[in-house]
This record gives sequence, C-alpha cells and structure tokens, in this order.
Amino acid sequence: MLVFWSEKLVFLAVPKTGTTALEGALASRASMVMRDPPHLKHAPVYRYRRFLHPYFKQAGGEVMETLAVVRNPVDWLGSWYRYRNRDELVGHQNSTSDVSFDDFVQEYMKGKSAPFACVGSQAKFLLDGDGNVGVTHLFQYEQQDKLIAYLQERLGTAITLPQLNVSPRMPLELSEENRAKLHRKCADEFRVWEAGAR
Repeated sequence: MLVFWSEKLVFLAVPKTGTTALEGALASRASMVMRDPPHLKHAPVYRYRRFLHPYFKQAGGEVMETLAVVRNPVDWLGSWYRYRNRDELVGHQNSTSDVSFDDFVQEYMKGKSAPFACVGSQAKFLLDGDGNVGVTHLFQYEQQDKLIAYLQERLGTAITLPQLNVSPRMPLELSEENRAKLHRKCADEFRVWEAGAR
C-alpha cells in the first residue's frame, strides 16, 4: 500500500497485479509505504475502510481517494499458478509443480480449495459490503499505459516500471469447460475486472 498524502491518494495493492513494480517506482515519492506485514501491505477495501480510513480522516485526510489495479481473472490465476510452481516450493503444500493449470483452476473454484489453490479473490479485495467496487479509481492490469498516464499526471512525476516479482513464463492451458465454469462460478471476479476498463 502506498499513501500519497498531499495528493490525497491511497494505492491499494491487489496481489499479483504488478503492485511490487509500482511500489518500486513510487516508494520514494510516497508519504507512507506499507510493505510488511502482508495483511497490511495488501489491505483490501473493507480493511482499509474499517481501520486506516478513520485514522487518515482523523489526521486531516478525509477526502482521500483510493486506487487499485485488477487483472483478468484467468491471467491472475495463471500468475498465481506460475508463482507457486517455482522450485523452492517443491514439496510444500502450496506448490503447483505436480498440478496442471486446468486442475489448479478447478480446485480454485471449489468452496474450500486445497492450499495450493487458496489464493484469495480480487472481487473480495475490491468490493464493499454492498457489492459495489469500493475504490475511487480502478484500472485494468492489461491497460498499464492508462494507469501510468493517470499516475504521472496525478503525482506530477515520470514513472519507469522495473521488472519485479515476475512469475516464471510457462504455457497455461485451460479447458473450455473450466473456462466457462469459472465465468459462471466466479462471475464477480469478471464483473470487477470489467469495471476497471477505460
């Protein structure tokens, strides 16, 4: 999470949406950088509103706007799958080294998934208690140019994104059956992603 106090902007870090690279590019420009612990760095909308917004408001930041990035749900799951496929996780319950991407997605869609597919939800991160997108500004990961243009104008600074925390490249195959099931069972994930289109 990055807080830009003078510009009244809080950047909420949705996992696996390029937030580490943005943090690397903008940390020196931010008033506050929350890197650790992970539940604070990746505080979702409900946690921000419950704990941090009241604190910021009390400190004089009552008109703070929020910004987040959302990724296509299939690509987002692919990033998690690749991240958990790295060698150092082999033998760990979170490893996907012996699981196909198709099986990973199928497991993710279960009510209670196995540890390797328990990766959270972009929709739960971004939706408020009424089911509405809970951030002021939402950008699709796939439209980086628009996100960067907005941040450069809002913050008055040039931005060059470093390559940080990049998951290893590998082919990802998802059956049409599981793709359709994902759209059906995780409709909110796609609704939130579509809301970020500009």
